[in-house]
Amino acid sequence: MSHLLLPAGYQPLLDVWQTEQGIKRIKDFFQMNLSTELHLRRVTAPLFVMKGLGINDDLSGTERPVSFPVKALDDRKAEVVHSLAKWKRLSLAEHAVEAGQGIYTDMNAIRADEELDNLHSLYVDQWDWEAVITPADRTTAYLHDVVRRIYGALRRTEYLTCELYPQIKPFLPADIHFIHSEELLQRYPTLSPKEREDAICREYGAVFITGIGGRLSNGEKHDGRSPDYDDWSSAGSDGKPGLNGDILIWYPLLQRSIELSSMGIRVDKEALLRQLALEGMEERLSLYFHQRLVAGELPLCIGGGIGQSRLCMVLLHKAHIGEIQASIWPDEMRRECREAGIPLI
Repeated sequence: MSHLLLPAGYQPLLDVWQTEQGIKRIKDFFQMNLSTELHLRRVTAPLFVMKGLGINDDLSGTERPVSFPVKALDDRKAEVVHSLAKWKRLSLAEHAVEAGQGIYTDMNAIRADEELDNLHSLYVDQWDWEAVITPADRTTAYLHDVVRRIYGALRRTEYLTCELYPQIKPFLPADIHFIHSEELLQRYPTLSPKEREDAICREYGAVFITGIGGRLSNGEKHDGRSPDYDDWSSAGSDGKPGLNGDILIWYPLLQRSIELSSMGIRVDKEALLRQLALEGMEERLSLYFHQRLVAGELPLCIGGGIGQSRLCMVLLHKAHIGEIQASIWPDEMRRECREAGIPLI
């Protein structure tokens, strides 16, 4: 498997039952820390939404959602969510959540077009969260403060894990480094976006890369991002561009960077119109979600997703996400993992 990394001499530090216990401890502890840190209440979220409302996350715009006809609705199509980026904003409006407060939920998705490897599965589970903000909060300073608070929760969870299982040693650095994707390009002009992520994470250990989705000075994007939830094209009130980004860490076991969270301050009306125009997607303005946003019926907010299985994988020092979650893998990948001592569920 060309995308499969097989660490030499790999041996799991935990057996299957310790792993299952560790997964529960990590999930319980982290979500409690996240909700306390960001003032979030837990809500129940949908597994699927109706097609044609603009509620489903379009990711980079190329992934096909899993869809099916609903007999009780005259065979209208429903789609399994890719994430809950837009649904959460509708929920904030429905529940009239006040500024400084928010929601989080367990998001489960199926991404049929995913390229399978150590980190990517057909099954996606993450904590999706969203919080209401004020116009004055639409700054990079506010964004960075939230990132630091999330990173603090990650480090506290790592400390708990190492206390429970002394054979696991901590590796996350004390601080997270901030850099814009354009600055990253200028720093490593000959490298690909993934190679740039590896280089900066190898140097700092934990990095937040901002400005994901917009075109850089070389005419390319660092990575794709749907134009109708994160605000990646505008400057905040402090004049600095890029109000979204990704939290990445350097993972010594696989000798590569790993994205743990994608997040950002969400588009307001002006940013939505600008980014849809940049991407040539103005036709989305006819959809339910977009009409409500343009009409001023949805609150300003910040939000993101944090991978549950991926976080458990790195904190339990696993070589493959299939050691954490039950999914479908190619026969060849299962064989190679078995021969390399990586027990897939």
